[in-house]
Amino acid sequence: MGDPALSRRGFLAASAAAGLGMTALSGCGGDSDGGSSNGTTTIEWWNISTTQPTKAVWAGLAKKFEAQNPKVKVKIVQMENDAYKAKMTALIASGKLPDIFHTWGGGVLQQQVDAGLVEDLTDRTKPWADGMLSVAKQPYISDGKLYGIPFDIGMIGFWYNKALFKQAGISAPPTTWSGFLDAVRKLKARNITPIAVAGKEKWPEMYYWAYLAMRTAGIDALKKADEAKDFTAPGIVRAGQHLKDLVQLQPFQKGFLGASYSTPTGQAAAVGNGKAAMELMGQWAPVVEADAGKGLGSNLGFFPFPAVEGGKGAITEVFGGGGGHALRKGAPQAAVDFLKFFASETTDLELVKKTNTLPVVPGAEKALSDPNTEAVQAQLKGATGFQLYLDQAYAPAVGQEVNDSVSALIAGSKSPEQVTQSITKAAKEA
Repeated sequence: MGDPALSRRGFLAASAAAGLGMTALSGCGGDSDGGSSNGTTTIEWWNISTTQPTKAVWAGLAKKFEAQNPKVKVKIVQMENDAYKAKMTALIASGKLPDIFHTWGGGVLQQQVDAGLVEDLTDRTKPWADGMLSVAKQPYISDGKLYGIPFDIGMIGFWYNKALFKQAGISAPPTTWSGFLDAVRKLKARNITPIAVAGKEKWPEMYYWAYLAMRTAGIDALKKADEAKDFTAPGIVRAGQHLKDLVQLQPFQKGFLGASYSTPTGQAAAVGNGKAAMELMGQWAPVVEADAGKGLGSNLGFFPFPAVEGGKGAITEVFGGGGGHALRKGAPQAAVDFLKFFASETTDLELVKKTNTLPVVPGAEKALSDPNTEAVQAQLKGATGFQLYLDQAYAPAVGQEVNDSVSALIAGSKSPEQVTQSITKAAKEA
């Protein structure tokens, strides 16, 4: 989760040495309190909500906050997932972060904290943050201190087209890995593309390996591997072999290696337009499918990642995370006030109703109405284990190597053994 002994100077120097440079991004709110001569405070809010309806809903919430706080202006900067990560990496190298920024928590946030760039919110958010769901706050807690406020919690699972499953003679979603591979074969036999994946962006491919590692080696094995900086245990290697078995069935859409996630010709659109039967994605999938494509409506279903026969993991152990917001060190009180506004029951109710966000404030659960959202929440409530996204749980360099190596395995240029060896090397060097 990051090296506690890593100094801010050392972290910034390491980032610069990696070729990240001191980029010309001084326009973010890292230099001042955002004050102006007329007494107005401007706070800069960076997020990754680029698809509808979320983009419009969040912009509307910012306007509502401004109306309630006439001396505050919210400057919104919205970027797609990968572009955001790249920009944030450059900002970290410069030592300047936005007033409010999206975070997944875990190892990435930990390194930002270790570098002295993130505000400790423990005292500044009492008592209102205490009432939020405990599981939703876990990725943002380090050494008992709170560094982020969640707005979402969820898990990765399979989203599928019920009509295409029926057309292929699949009567129910598979619960085992062998059953899943059989479903893939049945879909292909009917000339239906079984799975859409965004190979260009890599992180959607990582989900398969991560879940298979959890199912074969067990959820504790991934945590132990991170602590020991050794991912070469037999169970973790077998995860790559199981993924290779899937890849050999050629289950993905044509051109998947160059496909993005949320573009009109990407992963979400392929499922939303009925061109592929499944995608392995988070709780936000229905919204993006409808934004990038047409959406499946009542034909959309959800099922958890199957169990692997003989594996140590259980189908009730889930992989995922949520979204949260953190503040730069020294952020103005207006930024804290915005977090409080965003974490209120009134705001959470609006997010749940309009964007299918899973509630992080208990009082907002009454707004759940979508059956698929309710299915995800039921899986989360019944979870016997939870693993944060690997590219966020681990130190940034390790998480990136997981994404790169798994992508290479799927492309056919790395073996299951080489994947674990490369991740281990990155972990020892991080």
